[in-house]
Amino acid sequence: MTAEDSSQHNDRVAKVLARAGVASRREVERLIGEGRVAINGETLTTPGVKVEPGDIVTVDGEVVGGAEPTRLFRYHKPVGLLTSHNDPAGRPTVFETLPDGLPRVISIGRLDINSEGLLLLTNDGALSRALELPSSGWVRRYRARAFGYTTQEKLDRLKDGITVEGVTYGAIDAHLDKATGDRDGARNVWITVTLTEGKNREVRRVLEAIGLKVNRLLRLSYGPFSLGTLAAGEVEEVGPRVIRELLVDFLPAANMPTGNAVQFKPALSAGRRSGAEDGVGGAAPAAKPHRNVLRPGQESGEARGERQVKKPGWAKAKPKKPGGLRTPKKPAPAGKAKAHWSETPKGARPTGAARPERAGRPEGPARPERAARPEGPAKPRTFVKPTGAPKPAGPRGPRPTGGPKGPRAGGPGKRK
Repeated sequence: MTAEDSSQHNDRVAKVLARAGVASRREVERLIGEGRVAINGETLTTPGVKVEPGDIVTVDGEVVGGAEPTRLFRYHKPVGLLTSHNDPAGRPTVFETLPDGLPRVISIGRLDINSEGLLLLTNDGALSRALELPSSGWVRRYRARAFGYTTQEKLDRLKDGITVEGVTYGAIDAHLDKATGDRDGARNVWITVTLTEGKNREVRRVLEAIGLKVNRLLRLSYGPFSLGTLAAGEVEEVGPRVIRELLVDFLPAANMPTGNAVQFKPALSAGRRSGAEDGVGGAAPAAKPHRNVLRPGQESGEARGERQVKKPGWAKAKPKKPGGLRTPKKPAPAGKAKAHWSETPKGARPTGAARPERAGRPEGPARPERAARPEGPAKPRTFVKPTGAPKPAGPRGPRPTGGPKGPRAGGPGKRK
């Protein structure tokens, strides 16, 4: 790698190789001690060498590529993992459990082994150190569940800072969200804590100093980045456009990423958190398994596995009726034929003869025919007006009675 290819001019070789994603600075120092790093063909024996413009840096004889643009990732750290690359005790670490496809990354700040929540990861060591400093002004927000008794008045005293075992902590904004139990009984309190320093185990030590023992600690946000709905162990890359907008004061122009698409596409998550504010009224609910995740014994399709035992009082599904949603019709009794529609008009049917559909029934006596009535002279139809008192005359006077009458609207006249 030439110095022109890298944005690191006159920097120590350990920093240049770490920025190129080869290894951490301590790992580079170990490589130099083993004689595996060279500049312009000369093997290095000390890490205190600076890379000048035009220098070519090699590791194990291979030329190191240029520095990668800055990348940033949001990670939901679960409980039980150390925020460290190596642990002498052999405990699991965050970087051992990261999914494939990520570059070499380091954490921005730390979360202890018993804490969970948002942890920012980046491939830029300079950015990590800049965002960890209190001078950056980035706010860290936590949700803590603690055992003990407290009031909002006691928590308000933390705004003036506190000294615990010789360590001075700055202003802390703590808000009492919910308390269960009373002073004499078992109780848990949920507290939202906001601070800007982020010293080692700061939230736990400060709350212990006022009589609370933290039994769960979840980081909800770090600066403008929040945990959101990330499931435990899930990683999501921050887009280049967001980095250019939010980190413009912390990155040189040479390290700014270009484009808008992310390079890391995470696999389908096994579950998502229901929201960033989980855990207000008790323990935060665990992530629900994805619908495509099989239960034990379902891989081969032979065994369905044990189902979850239903709690008492759960409603049971009503038994379905046979035939689906529609009730089947009852079959017609045997020997009864269904009447069919006939196209023959009723007046054209023969009289006196048995109908086809009545075959087999005993015939009763035939109905006698009615004698024809003698037709007389047609009576003229006349309209007799009912007698009664005449209607009172209106303001226009009585209606004239003489003269021809023409058709009126709505009368028997011709309608248009």
